[in-house]
Amino acid sequence: MAVKYERIASELRAKIQNGELQPGMQLPGEQVLRADYKVSLPVVRQALDMLESEGLVDRVHGRGTYVRMPRQRVRRTPERYQWEKDRVKLPESQRRRTGATERDTGLTMADLEFHAEYRTCPAPEDLAKLFGVPVGAKLLQRTYRTRSKQEDTPLNLNRSYLVYDMAAENPALLDPRGEPWPGGTQHQLHTIGIELDRIVDHITARPPGPDEVEALALPPGVSVFVLRKVSIDTSDHVVEVSDVLIPADRTEFVYTTKLTRWQA
Repeated sequence: MAVKYERIASELRAKIQNGELQPGMQLPGEQVLRADYKVSLPVVRQALDMLESEGLVDRVHGRGTYVRMPRQRVRRTPERYQWEKDRVKLPESQRRRTGATERDTGLTMADLEFHAEYRTCPAPEDLAKLFGVPVGAKLLQRTYRTRSKQEDTPLNLNRSYLVYDMAAENPALLDPRGEPWPGGTQHQLHTIGIELDRIVDHITARPPGPDEVEALALPPGVSVFVLRKVSIDTSDHVVEVSDVLIPADRTEFVYTTKLTRWQA
C-alpha cells in the first residue's frame, strides 16, 4: 500500500503526464497541498522531492514548484553503428545531410549546435591496455558537446580517444575545424584505411559529480549512465575509445536481441 507522500506524488505525476499540468505551470503551494490532502507539510515536501528527483518539476526557492520543461529525448539503439557504417562510402553530399545524433533525436542539423575541442594527452593505464600501447603514449583526445538549440545544456558529455600516430596518417583528422565530420568517426577511420568489425558498449550507472550536475543541468537525485564505447577493427585491434556521460532523465536505451529459432 502506497504511503501518503507516494499517493500525492502519483496524482501530481499523472496530472503532469496527461497534460493537466503543462510545462512551466506552477503547482499548488505546499500549504494548499497540505490542506487538500490533509497531511503534514513534511509529507508534501517528500512528494515534491520525489517528483523533483524524477525530473518532472523544478523547485525555485521562494517562488514555488513548477512543471519542468521536458528535455530533448535521446533514443540509442545498437543499430546506430551499422547505420553509420552503411554511410561511410556514400558521397560527402549525402553524409553531410544528417548524423547519428540526428538519428537518435529526430532533430535536424539545423536544430543542433555542435562543439569540438582537440588536444593530446598521455595514455593512462586503462586506455594503454585497450589500445596495446605503452602507458604514456600520445593520444588524441577529442571532446564533443552537441545540444539542441532549444536548450542550454548538451545532450551528453563525450570524450573520444585515438592513438595520435594512427590519426596523424591523415592530418585532417588532427584539426577540430573539420567537425562535425560528415559521416562521423567511422568515416574518419575509413580515410586511413580502417574498417570496423564491431563496437562493444560497456554501460554502468552512478551518481553524478557536482561539475556533471551543472554541465548537464541534472535534477537532484538523477543518475548518469557511463558508456565506454570500444571500436575494434577487422584486424582485431582497438582503434577508438569513447567515454560518454549520459543523463538518465532524458535517454532511453533500446536493445533488441534476435533469437535463433529451434529446429523443428
